[in-house]
Amino acid sequence: MNEKNPSNSVSAGQARTGVASPASADISAFLKKAAAVGPPKVAGERGRLVFAMDATMSRQPTWDMAQEIQGQMFSEAAKVGTLDVQLVFFRGVNECRASGWVSEPATLAGLMRKISCVGGQTQIGRVLHHAAEEATGRRIHALVYVGDAMEEAMDDLCAKAGRLALANVPVFLFQEGGDPLAEQAYREVARITRGAYARFEPGAAAQLAELLKAVAIFASGGRAALTDASGRGAKGAQLLLGQMR
Repeated sequence: MNEKNPSNSVSAGQARTGVASPASADISAFLKKAAAVGPPKVAGERGRLVFAMDATMSRQPTWDMAQEIQGQMFSEAAKVGTLDVQLVFFRGVNECRASGWVSEPATLAGLMRKISCVGGQTQIGRVLHHAAEEATGRRIHALVYVGDAMEEAMDDLCAKAGRLALANVPVFLFQEGGDPLAEQAYREVARITRGAYARFEPGAAAQLAELLKAVAIFASGGRAALTDASGRGAKGAQLLLGQMR
């Protein structure tokens, strides 16, 4: 796996739990500025999607499930355009890594098979920071994050989400289970970046597959393609589009 270490943004020692404080006033300013930032997707442009997952110990069943269904993202994207995907994951005490960009489902599946889950705390801030850095070089059309917890400072996550909003990178956060603190954080990041939040039940492969396919459609074909999929009854597209409005 051609891995690289995203720059540190939140270390394990900085993570904290508890009731999150409100996002800073700067986020509102970010949102106003971001509303006019970023061109629509250009026809023929390859879609670029960062696929990020929590790979701490509790996530092994979901990791295996995502490995089985990730190919559906490419299949859906192929109907409206093309898609390149970068895998990002964190695990253990302070490990957060990113793969190179891949354009084939078999390649992504091969990368995922090499990774096992290891106990540790969440490093969502590092994922957001990495995506923002990647977007400075070449546009990223969407960031997907799949997890079940949040053990970091809310204000820190919101500040990093603000950078993604300025880069016109919507974040789609999919939560397994019902942890209320995670839901609060995921919803706020989705709001700031004009992305979307959805929850799926543990082990619900079909639910997760529909959500991932919807984001792939958006990344490869833009909002128009997502709107078309929603009109054809795609549940994942309907859910995401409703929030993005």
